[in-house]
Amino acid sequence: MEQIYTIPINEHFDAAAKDPSCGCPLCSLTRMLEENEIDLILGASMMEPEVRIKTNREGFCELHSRIMFTRKNRLGMALTLESHLDELRKEVRDNPLLVPGFPARQRISSLEETCYVCRRIAGNYEHLTENLIYIWQNDPGFREKFLKQPYFCLPHWKAMLEKAKIRLSRKENAEFVRAASSVVLPYFDSLREDISWFCKKFDYRYADEPWGNSKDSVDRAIKFLRGDFHTK
Repeated sequence: MEQIYTIPINEHFDAAAKDPSCGCPLCSLTRMLEENEIDLILGASMMEPEVRIKTNREGFCELHSRIMFTRKNRLGMALTLESHLDELRKEVRDNPLLVPGFPARQRISSLEETCYVCRRIAGNYEHLTENLIYIWQNDPGFREKFLKQPYFCLPHWKAMLEKAKIRLSRKENAEFVRAASSVVLPYFDSLREDISWFCKKFDYRYADEPWGNSKDSVDRAIKFLRGDFHTK
């Protein structure tokens, strides 16, 4: 398995096991992948011909465009956008209604569905989850660490279960499902209780009762349901 992914997996699982506020370790790993790609596209990869061809073709989604725009390297982003705009303009230069071979609207639609950074993150995440299953399969120490996680968000729980079903034997897969569920389901139940208490606190009958763990339950529920993927 690729060492480049096994090391950060262990690091992020160690951090979350030690400090539950780190949340889902797969969310923090995904943010790491996103941060790496943004740093590369605004830095070392910016002028590489192969990368430039791909960014010209795929562009960037609104989210990653905005994230890159907030970074210090505005020149790097401007140079990438200049090349991207030049490429698009050439495609519609001869006929604004028809890109050679297909309607211009299809080219615009394709830009709405592609993002260089999203694609790179998805590819790297695929390798990362394969490595995670491999470590779980071969390292008893990691299995113990796995069980100490604060929670896994639902999207990443699903992704792990899908990968485990493909990569593991039937017996190992059943063990993995039990292990992952033993992390997710207790958190699921406690979160549901916290949300319920948060709602009750708006009833005057509970106004003087302590908040307990419910004050941040709405934020935690959103992260649990949808993930906390993106670099802030």
